[in-house]
Amino acid sequence: MKYLKWTLAILLIVVLTLVGFNYRKLNIISGYAAKNMASTVFIAGRSPASVNENDHQVPLIDLATTREAADHRSAVARVFGLMERKAICTGGVGCALVPLGGEQRDTTLRPHRFPAKDSLYFPYGDRDPEDTIFPEIDYAKLEGAVDQAFLNNDTQRTRTLLIAYKDHIVAERYGEGFDKDTPVLGWSMTKSILATLYGILQQAGKIDVMKPAPVPGWQGDERKEITLDNLLRMQSGLAWDEDYTSISDVTRMLFMEADMSRVQLEKKAVARPGEIWNYSSGTTNLLSGILRSCFENDQEYLDFPYKALIDKVGMHSMILETDMAGNFVGSSYGWASTRDWAKFGLLYLHQGQWNGEQIFDPGWVTYVTRPTAHSNGRYGAHFWLNRGGIYPGVPKDLFSANGYQGQYVFIIPSKNLVVVRTGLAEAPDFDIDRFLRKVVDAIP
Repeated sequence: MKYLKWTLAILLIVVLTLVGFNYRKLNIISGYAAKNMASTVFIAGRSPASVNENDHQVPLIDLATTREAADHRSAVARVFGLMERKAICTGGVGCALVPLGGEQRDTTLRPHRFPAKDSLYFPYGDRDPEDTIFPEIDYAKLEGAVDQAFLNNDTQRTRTLLIAYKDHIVAERYGEGFDKDTPVLGWSMTKSILATLYGILQQAGKIDVMKPAPVPGWQGDERKEITLDNLLRMQSGLAWDEDYTSISDVTRMLFMEADMSRVQLEKKAVARPGEIWNYSSGTTNLLSGILRSCFENDQEYLDFPYKALIDKVGMHSMILETDMAGNFVGSSYGWASTRDWAKFGLLYLHQGQWNGEQIFDPGWVTYVTRPTAHSNGRYGAHFWLNRGGIYPGVPKDLFSANGYQGQYVFIIPSKNLVVVRTGLAEAPDFDIDRFLRKVVDAIP
């Protein structure tokens, strides 16, 4: 009996230690579940059951119990009945997590949209594209590439796929519950959208990315040397931990902070600007906050992405969500249909020219695709690159917007190709190189 008591006491101590150590993680788990449920139902129009049965069937998140609220504008999640988190939704700015003990956000300001009413075919309008046969394409090989992307769906988990060649959709397929109008969360593909806004301001002469970042709090220390270029290239030298498996800088920012633009801003320097490359979602949200400071008021800030880029190129399904403080969450929360993500890729394929209008300078494409030091040829300025040959079977001029769980907009100038793939799995479960090699082989 004595030994049994000691054993039980030791087990109790171990259990309490594990619970105490992991209790804070419940905040991240329920926060992710509530936010993702709210946004997916509110923006994409998918059912709560579909979200729980598919999107939330990943380690840890599957521990959450999540439900859409009766108002259809919020969602609540708990883990084992603990750590309840709520996300609320507002038209025009999407959904945001309510911080623990925090106030609900101001919803009086919403972006104005600028929809174009035209009868043009894709990509310049929303009419279904005309059937076009290109004699140089091996359509059997192309169909084989699409088939391969949707095989073994328990592991590859492809949801949508679109291949555009010379401005024409030559292949397109959607999984169950998705179609050409379904908005898809781009996760970090949104970073490339945010960077493009800087390209537009650069062309207008309103900023110079080679100059120091206009952050008043940095002017008294070594951080005053950090340029916008350093930030766009993830070379600020500021401390940051981009670990999604633990309580880290990025998970605290996305699921615990009301103002995401300040998290990276308040970090100390661990290296001089340009000395290291360290991928940081906090850097992108800092850039979103800096972007906000470029405008006289918040209405201009909210309108700018839509007026200058998104609606101008007909990406009318796109919505950029804001945090509780009203900043665009440029690191992660951009939604758009697969065809609209393809339009973004085609804009870059055309060097910023869109139906006769120059949205940003052609030199911006050269800028974002120039390899960043210490990235091994994998990163430019908020775009991923193939310069280092990470995809050996694909041309090295490929560059892309990439997002968590295998969201991709691939641009291959030498092939006149844009490929969009969205899903719930990335490498190694989804073999990107093998898939892209099959697509490229179909087009000499």
